[in-house]
Amino acid sequence: MPNDPTDDSEASGPSTVIPEPAHLWQYRAHDLIAWQPQGVLDDRLLDDIGEWLSAIEETSPTSKRFVDLSRLTMVAVRTSHVFEFARKRAERFAGVTPVKSALFSEDWVGFGIARLYESLMKETLIEARAFRDRAKAAAWLSVPSGILKLEAKPEPPR
Repeated sequence: MPNDPTDDSEASGPSTVIPEPAHLWQYRAHDLIAWQPQGVLDDRLLDDIGEWLSAIEETSPTSKRFVDLSRLTMVAVRTSHVFEFARKRAERFAGVTPVKSALFSEDWVGFGIARLYESLMKETLIEARAFRDRAKAAAWLSVPSGILKLEAKPEPPR
């Protein structure tokens, strides 16, 4: 089926690396921005994610986001900080076109944080969903599943 979003044989289109932060990918053909933060997910990295999202929303608005937490080495974020982060995200994003944000983690702790964020974003314009399966995240975002592996060598930015 040619329009099957999980069909890896369908051309995914070129990706572009965006200069900051590291491990950030843009797929213009699919209206998707993907980020694969690395290291320790702590309050500081969570704030960096929020700043990244705000900057993307101002400079290159997309309707789909994918955050791949599989490269985290540890989760040390305070639960109260996740609540504050979600509140700020909902406030900053008020009045803008709705977006889909897929959060992926195979690790149970990372997935738990993603589920908490999902529940906190209910009834906002940010439709967040936590996933432990990339193919299901791709289907929900309506993109080819191969894109979410974030393995292809991206094109240099233009």
